[in-house]
Amino acid sequence: MTRHPLVPDPARIGVVVITMNRRAELLRTLAELADFDPRPPVVVLDNGSVDGTADSVRHEVPWVELIALPHNRGAAARNIGVRRLRTDYVAFCDDDMPWQRGSLDRAVDVLDDYPWVAVLAAKVLVGPGDREDPVCRQMREGGLLAARPTPGPRVLGFLAGAVVVRRRAFLAAGGFTERFGIGGEEDLLAWDLDATGWDLVYDDRLAVRHHPSEVRDSASRAIREHRNRLWAAWMRRRPGHALRETATAFRRALTDPTERRALVAAVGGLVWALRNRQRIPDVLEAELAALERRW
Repeated sequence: MTRHPLVPDPARIGVVVITMNRRAELLRTLAELADFDPRPPVVVLDNGSVDGTADSVRHEVPWVELIALPHNRGAAARNIGVRRLRTDYVAFCDDDMPWQRGSLDRAVDVLDDYPWVAVLAAKVLVGPGDREDPVCRQMREGGLLAARPTPGPRVLGFLAGAVVVRRRAFLAAGGFTERFGIGGEEDLLAWDLDATGWDLVYDDRLAVRHHPSEVRDSASRAIREHRNRLWAAWMRRRPGHALRETATAFRRALTDPTERRALVAAVGGLVWALRNRQRIPDVLEAELAALERRW
């Protein structure tokens, strides 16, 4: 059932944007959101920027709600934005990844029609040529079975800056884990949602455009991604898988400085990870293993 095509309802869906020291990119993204008709409520979480981002937003984009955090909360800053909004659904938007017109209203219609879906992952178009991000193909062709009708392929992961979430499901699952920071922060939340009976779906009728910022620390992000992969395995996967992931990290660390630094960081949080361990169901474990063999 299609309700109001191409007209996003600001009472039903809001947008949460996180940013840090990328003032120009953020202002461009907010300018695109400002052109939506009607304009959705937007909460911007500034993760302790020192480049004047917060002042620029206050003066140039007064219609958004700005929460200037005193320090970097990473992906967990999104949790604050979700709690601040009171909409049924929340679209996450990175400062260099604006949503495209028509996507938010479609998300509302889909989530209304499929009340068992907690996450809609969007298509990501990269750069001036709108190249499809390779992760989209993986989501589209994952081949996972769904026990209920879904508006697109069922998935077990997503890109955090290109999804719409059902607010109550997101909050019930605990949102993003602050210790993970940014980089591979999605897996733990995706698995927890699936384990509690929610479906996650890729819907390429929704789209964001990614204008990759030159302001990024790719080396640090890679370390976090490798570290978080280990933490997620220790916290949720079966012991055999966690041991294999750890052994692989040790082998790679012998020759790869990034993997070595990630392994040291992961070991530093081993006690914390094990204290927060809660194994996912065997069915989900088997699906993840099948996806890993495929890709």
